[in-house]
Amino acid sequence: MPWIALTHPPDALGILALALLIEAVAGYPDGLYRALGHPVTWIGRLIAALERRLNRGSGTARRLGGILGLGLLLAVTAALSLGLTALAALAGHGAGLVLLALLAASLPAQRSLFVHVRRVSAALRTEGLSGGRAAVSMIVGRNPESLDEAAVCRAAIESLAENFSDGIVAPAFWIGAGGLTGGALYKAINTADSMVGHRTPRYEAYGWASARLDDLVNLPASRLTAGLLIVSAALSRDVSATGAWRAIRRDAGRHRSPNAGWPEAAMAGALGLRLAGPRIYGETRVEDAWMGDGRAEATPDDIVRALKLYRTACALLFTLSASGAGLWLTFGR
Repeated sequence: MPWIALTHPPDALGILALALLIEAVAGYPDGLYRALGHPVTWIGRLIAALERRLNRGSGTARRLGGILGLGLLLAVTAALSLGLTALAALAGHGAGLVLLALLAASLPAQRSLFVHVRRVSAALRTEGLSGGRAAVSMIVGRNPESLDEAAVCRAAIESLAENFSDGIVAPAFWIGAGGLTGGALYKAINTADSMVGHRTPRYEAYGWASARLDDLVNLPASRLTAGLLIVSAALSRDVSATGAWRAIRRDAGRHRSPNAGWPEAAMAGALGLRLAGPRIYGETRVEDAWMGDGRAEATPDDIVRALKLYRTACALLFTLSASGAGLWLTFGR
């Protein structure tokens, strides 16, 4: 079955490199979203439907229901993505690779993340604090009315760092490891965690499996993201690679998330800022450790610096993917 090659290196790395390039240039077109939706919305509908049927009964029953729901979600996702891979292979090896790259380009979100974070900086400059709060509320869950200008800027930079890891590097890692199917399975797990992996009376038991699996599949990407930010800082001006490394070593393990601390600490150390720390979500205050030991008074200029570092890291991720595909083609076969 020749289509199986499209799920393994070097073809998976080739798919990844093309997907990252396509998404960086075109993003996910608005017209396509209006006409067909997005893979995340399709996955979300299935998660919601399963949750309505399976999240019932006692705590043990809810936990078992969550395990079953996650298993069904992954089975459906794997079947559909493997089916698409097999269909793409019918077009021939080269054409199939391009078709799968077009599909996989819907999984990372380089362009939209850049646009949303840049909008926060622009809103603060043109509309003041109220505009910045409105813009940052589109990308973070914390109560925007509790944020002053420095906190708005920190929230935007924290979101950039964390979403670079779980919204770009993680799907890229799993596309490179398993082609479209690897990336789609990761996206299903990550979406399930974002929808049901909350410590609330309704979801704590049901979402347990989704939250634990999401922590596991994000572990390699969070460390890779930190490494990408360190190397990108070394290639950039006005940021510090050694500061990023020191912050990771000192602070990453102190974050309440087993993964988010790595990219946030790297970003904080590179920019000479303090990120994370105590925050308010709705009416609830969350106590968390500070990442980095720099200044807490972040500014819109710091958002711009963070975006420059992010773009360099995205370019580095593409370069690694394309180089890996090339090297495997040259020496691996």
